[in-house]
Amino acid sequence: MPGKITVVLLFGGRSSEHSISCATAGGVLEAIDRSRFDVIPVGITREGAFVLEDDDPAKFRLDVNALPQVLDNGTRILWPDSIETRELSVRSASGDGAGDSAGGESVRSLGDVDVVFPILHGPYGEDGTVQGLLELIGLSYVGSGVLASALGMDKHYTKTVLEKAGIAVAPWRTLTAREWATSPEAITASASTLGLPLFVKPARAGSSVGVSKVSSLSELPAAIDVALREDSRVLIEQGIAGREVECGVLGGRGGTMPRVSVAGEIVMTTREFYDFDAKYLDAPGVELVCPAALTPEELATMQSLAARAFTAIDGAGLARVDFFLTPTGFVVNEINTMPGFTPISMFPKCWIASGLSYPEIIDELIALALEA
Repeated sequence: MPGKITVVLLFGGRSSEHSISCATAGGVLEAIDRSRFDVIPVGITREGAFVLEDDDPAKFRLDVNALPQVLDNGTRILWPDSIETRELSVRSASGDGAGDSAGGESVRSLGDVDVVFPILHGPYGEDGTVQGLLELIGLSYVGSGVLASALGMDKHYTKTVLEKAGIAVAPWRTLTAREWATSPEAITASASTLGLPLFVKPARAGSSVGVSKVSSLSELPAAIDVALREDSRVLIEQGIAGREVECGVLGGRGGTMPRVSVAGEIVMTTREFYDFDAKYLDAPGVELVCPAALTPEELATMQSLAARAFTAIDGAGLARVDFFLTPTGFVVNEINTMPGFTPISMFPKCWIASGLSYPEIIDELIALALEA
């Protein structure tokens, strides 16, 4: 492709992971190779408005006292109105002297788009919804398609597919808000058969939002209520005793097998589990070790399982696969089809330890999207 490649960096969104998406976008804005790529930053506000954002990495850095966010600046992104064009435009208040003005507004072309990089976490972005929008208007995009994005977002269906593929997952029970409201005793009895401790999670959320560790059944109602604030379906999982290890996956070029990074390990020192504060606010009590101390045989097994899991959900582009390493082998915890790219995130750490720099990871993801 002659000249620079135009990339729309899409971030923010309506989910509770809005700020994490913004922080990830900040990392990509800072690292992307400007000699090869022209970047159009498009933010989605918490209310769902698509706006033209500032191309300023510093604006989106994580700060414990002021989490980054996309605010409504009055602009509106106008996507291509058919698959026959790739032109992106922005509508804003008139008076800037650019574009066609009508009704107190002006419309300005941002040029043709080559690829969209949807760095969106959680519902209304990572779950297949935005991927469906981009499919409808015919734009190439980074990452998994509609099906894999939806499966990866939904922990219940991820587990169902992986279990069918012969990949070990933690035993679980899924409940709905209605079931909890009408049959709390039956749900508690069913949960008790899983043993303690339990982990209670929203079925469709990430970044450990709404997740609780339950050490006594008396703690279960409060944990379910916390999870139900994020989703109408909740998973109750058996707590797995084992090392928490993760690896990154990149799709294969030209239809080849997925590539898998070395492993990273999450070591708990004083925290109960790898929660939101530890993941993104660098809270104490957790140590990230990369590469993890695995035998060659353990690493090969883990990489094979990660590739199988990625293929089982029809993944594309990238993913992070999370495992527990138990005395009897590996158990898949989750697949994240749009893992974080913040400076302390495991996905880039694992690939950097495998020999790819941060800018090279971005290059590869865009190349995979254009190939697809």
